[in-house]
Amino acid sequence: MEKSLGEANQSVATQNKGSVFRKILAFIGPAYLVSVGYMDPGNWATDIAGGSQFGYALLWVLLMSNLMALLLQSLSARLGIVTQRDLAQASRETYSKFINYILYFLAEIAIAACDLAEVLGMAIGINLLFGIPLLEGVLITVLDTFLLLFLINKGIRKMEAFIIVLVAIIGFSFIFEMIFAQPEMGKVIYGLIPSIPNESALYIAIGIIGATVMPHNLYLHSSLVQTRKFSRTDAGIKQALKYNLIDSTIALNLAFFVNAAILILAAATFYRNGMFEVAEIQDAYQFLQPMLGTKWAPILFAVALIAAGQSSTITGTLAGQIVMEGYLNLRIQPWVRRIITRLIAIIPAVAVIVIYGEGITGKLLILSQVILSLQLGFAIIPLIHFVSDQSKMNGFHISKLTQVVAWIIATIIVVLNFKLVFDEIQGWLTTAENPLVLWFTVVPIAFGFLILLLYIVFTPFISKVKLTIQNHSPHDLVLRFSETQFHQKKNIAIAVDFSFADKAAIQSAFNLGGMEAKYTLIHVVETVGAMMYGKNTDDHETTVDEKMLQSYKKMFREKGFKVKTKLGFGKPAKVIPKIVNKRKYDILVMGTHGHTGIKDLLFGTTVDKLRHEISVPLLIVKDESVN
Repeated sequence: MEKSLGEANQSVATQNKGSVFRKILAFIGPAYLVSVGYMDPGNWATDIAGGSQFGYALLWVLLMSNLMALLLQSLSARLGIVTQRDLAQASRETYSKFINYILYFLAEIAIAACDLAEVLGMAIGINLLFGIPLLEGVLITVLDTFLLLFLINKGIRKMEAFIIVLVAIIGFSFIFEMIFAQPEMGKVIYGLIPSIPNESALYIAIGIIGATVMPHNLYLHSSLVQTRKFSRTDAGIKQALKYNLIDSTIALNLAFFVNAAILILAAATFYRNGMFEVAEIQDAYQFLQPMLGTKWAPILFAVALIAAGQSSTITGTLAGQIVMEGYLNLRIQPWVRRIITRLIAIIPAVAVIVIYGEGITGKLLILSQVILSLQLGFAIIPLIHFVSDQSKMNGFHISKLTQVVAWIIATIIVVLNFKLVFDEIQGWLTTAENPLVLWFTVVPIAFGFLILLLYIVFTPFISKVKLTIQNHSPHDLVLRFSETQFHQKKNIAIAVDFSFADKAAIQSAFNLGGMEAKYTLIHVVETVGAMMYGKNTDDHETTVDEKMLQSYKKMFREKGFKVKTKLGFGKPAKVIPKIVNKRKYDILVMGTHGHTGIKDLLFGTTVDKLRHEISVPLLIVKDESVN
């Protein structure tokens, strides 16, 4: 049984946890999953380059970018906690459908670019540790798909524990690296004082900042904080915000330690010995043993790299499910989502390695960071708008001072990333054999994105749109039923999913039982929290589904039918049989969506799995409007 991402919302109970320490522990987890994105292989390249070229001088850039990330991630967590929506859902309810399609497309590109960095990082780690060629290493990374699905199946808490173990491996590896390298602590402290040695240092600094704040982490955090169930009172929300801030501070400072350790290692090992041009991860690995005099230094380096790639790719996949469900309101099977994401990353990696050789991986990593930079503003700016709006945040909006600081940070990040993108395009135009092609393709696209960015910045100021609870039922609940004289069934279960398929199923069930029978409407919530923590789930979708189920019940009781409801949590094919088999129903009636073939593969099919698990007859009804 696979599980989807949205399925863990408000699924870890935090109430009645006793001491303050136990309450903090209950909230710990989401920020650690997010923090791994701040220590992914894409960051390693910029940290190594910064340390080898400029010693400890750019440590302050890491510290500043970490503080920026902490504020932005806390805003993301605030959005999820207060509104019970992730960033993608909030965007869908604020911007037009056309704009949301573009934002979704950009988010998917960013996630694929991030996954490209994870693929290369893991492949390089496997290559360095086991001597497996890079191309085969890239192909091996497909196997982590099965590990991810296994972890999701085991629950969000076990996944969090696995990620924390990987983060601990990275952390302890670099503690030992620091012991081996013996950095000059005086210079380390001095490196925290802002300074830019030259223009090349500025470029590296831009790369460090651009690689630090990942757009997909903002989507991820706003969703993962909803896995904690707490009192929805003002006091409960304030407590959740406080403990999540503690969680974020600890986790992101750990990420800062890892990034700082990579830069310090490069400074203490390469810069100190005059090796200023070490920028490739493979070069750093090769030089560690002779420079530090121990074989464990490169081994720990490679192990940490694999752990960073594996942990980051897991969270990237979760973010992919969030943006798809949030922007498009579309939920596909997790394994399909995972394979699509990984293939989008692997195909260009394999193609480039085959054509240009293994020496091109460094440039591929840089390209992935540039692509991430392009998307960053389209995630940060809507986030600041949402958490600044009093009506959207129900009084938990951020203060004016925080708004000013957030907009300054957004401006810095967007301007620096704009410079990075501008420099890349300028370089392409300078070296291209036919620059006219670029002028008529790349340049107009860049201007188009700039216009979109300006639109996203100013639209919420002009038009205030409230976040509203959307009724996701596509019909108006007005049903007509024909009366028959013979009713054989007395206790009927009806599976409903608030789609067009309900109409035919409910009508057929009432025709079978008439006014005398007892009916139970069964609906299964399929969010991440529902999948992993069952009835403890209390997220936005659960709230809407409960209201929809009660609407059905009220309407049919007013018509004179004896109707009860049962809300289940998890995978319908597994939950419905448990509900049906525990009670003495005469029959289960359910509608069908009528999709077959590729749609079954993408969205999954409940009917085929269900009919083998239930102990009562199953009536499948197809709506005449379904082709």
